[in-house]
Amino acid sequence: MYKDLIYIVPKVEHSEENLKTLLANHPEIKFVSLVGIDLAGNDTDEKIPVKLFLEDMYTFLTGAVQTDGSSVALPGIASLNNAKIDIVADLDVNWFVDYNYEFIDEETQKPVGTLRIPSFLYYEGKAVDSRCILKNSINYFKETLLDLFKKYPESLAVYGIKYEDIEDLVPTSATELEFWVKTPDEKAVVEELSTSQVLQEQYWTRTKGAVRTAMEQSLILMEQYGLEPEMGHKEVGGVKAKMDESGKLTHIMEQLEIDWKYSTSIQAADNELLARTIVKETFRRNGLDVTFLAKPIDGVAGSGEHTHIGMALKLKNGKRINLFNATKEHFMSAVGYASVMGILKNYEVINPFVSATNDSLRRLKPGFEAPVCIVTSLGHSVDLPSRNRTILIGLIRDVENPLATRFELRAPNPYTNTYLCLATLYMAMMDGIKYAIENRKNEDELLAELSKKPGETTDYLEKDRAYRSEEDVFEDFTSEEREEFFGKAPATVYENLHAFDKYPEKLSALKAGDILNDRLINSFRLTATKRWLTEISGRIIANYSDEIRGYKMLHSLDKALDLDVSNWMAINNLRYYIMKDSYTSKSLFTRIKEAIEDKNYELVSALQLELDDKMKELRERYANYKKNLLDI
Repeated sequence: MYKDLIYIVPKVEHSEENLKTLLANHPEIKFVSLVGIDLAGNDTDEKIPVKLFLEDMYTFLTGAVQTDGSSVALPGIASLNNAKIDIVADLDVNWFVDYNYEFIDEETQKPVGTLRIPSFLYYEGKAVDSRCILKNSINYFKETLLDLFKKYPESLAVYGIKYEDIEDLVPTSATELEFWVKTPDEKAVVEELSTSQVLQEQYWTRTKGAVRTAMEQSLILMEQYGLEPEMGHKEVGGVKAKMDESGKLTHIMEQLEIDWKYSTSIQAADNELLARTIVKETFRRNGLDVTFLAKPIDGVAGSGEHTHIGMALKLKNGKRINLFNATKEHFMSAVGYASVMGILKNYEVINPFVSATNDSLRRLKPGFEAPVCIVTSLGHSVDLPSRNRTILIGLIRDVENPLATRFELRAPNPYTNTYLCLATLYMAMMDGIKYAIENRKNEDELLAELSKKPGETTDYLEKDRAYRSEEDVFEDFTSEEREEFFGKAPATVYENLHAFDKYPEKLSALKAGDILNDRLINSFRLTATKRWLTEISGRIIANYSDEIRGYKMLHSLDKALDLDVSNWMAINNLRYYIMKDSYTSKSLFTRIKEAIEDKNYELVSALQLELDDKMKELRERYANYKKNLLDI
């Protein structure tokens, strides 16, 4: 760590005068980067010399810097023949200085820094980026809820206040990072990892060596950036590292988690991007690879990023009221019940924004504490807060701290676009709140509706569905019951995106106020579809091809038993079926590629599921084949 570095520029210091002074006093800051977030969650990172920034600071801060829209994910909006995108700085959030610790400035003997300024993206005068969608959704939520409070004053009376007492509505959020860390080029031994996971040999155990150093450095850096880290620890996945002759740990393969303090929603999303960068770069400087993939290793625990959502009223007298906290003997307030009902009812069209990749949906499968069912848990009693880890969204309560009451969405992963995730959650919450307030529903009525059984008719939630379970969703229900009660979870990106067509009435809840309009939704859909298809053809098939070629005959013909020969024949038949064409038949790979070329995405989806099943069978057969051989 270096002394006298500046890590954060709070919004109160975003004036031209303050920035000129700051940059003059910190010549190690050589560049400025305007950071826009496209619909895929990618953040821009151009390098603008500080000298140029100072020469035209007014334009950078109040005007719009132009860039090429073809470099960001905005299909259906920006085209090659009209790709001009304007970048406008966000003056209302913290800015960060990103340091290159491997490039030391000769003059100051400090690492070269880049001032990263969160920004909005505009195309033809309209905002088309993720952070602006979140900002607009928050404004819509505030305006709509305040209008409802004004029109229905009894909805505020339960908090003991009047409309005139309100100064502001403050949405808060927090995320956390789970990630895998490993020695570069090390390959995972899935069976060993799986066994360690079941035995919980790694969970919350002591970190050692380079992993410990990188973890501690990350937490210290996060503190410097004002993220207020709360905890870093080992997660359930991983195996014990080995030690070489010099005492250095090798064969590192561990899953870790880092948590930090909540913030306002847009700031929370920005903080998450920063935390990812800090972790990845810090571990890399310690010779370790980090991956934030949701499911980097099949058959082993994936990495989630639980997203917490809170909502508070700020009063003119300085006090704060948690809008979700119960105002009487209940799990939560009417606004709280209505919010979670809005999310659950409309989750099919929220899900594409939460899980938009092949990787994210691989994690969302039964058996790994990953939520696959649209269901909540409140607790067996008001006095006993729920800690059910099998549900989609849970109520988090601290009986001793009313301000801590919030919701935890368990489906997101480290690469979820948090800006769009939060935006869609706020839109869905408002759909439920409008229903509750306009129909003057009280806590008893809303709890009864949320706790309904399948087949019961209610005013808002669907008749044939259930939405609450205090039981283990995976252990206490069959797969058929889960699908019947809570809906069938999408298994591919195509199935997830198809919800936009299947549930137009739910999509209308997200489109209220023209925050997420047809143009933006279509652009997001095109982006996700292109990534899905490109990954299948350019990465998944290529990786599977290498894996399949690695499955070779290991037995010698003079020592093999009939079982060994039979096992290998079954394996070889699978290899041919998946990968090799003949004059009379096409391989599964070829059929997938042809379906992609024909734009038959429904068929691509079906064939992808078949491919996953066949690869799983192939791995299992090969593992059993090897175990039965005495000489390899």
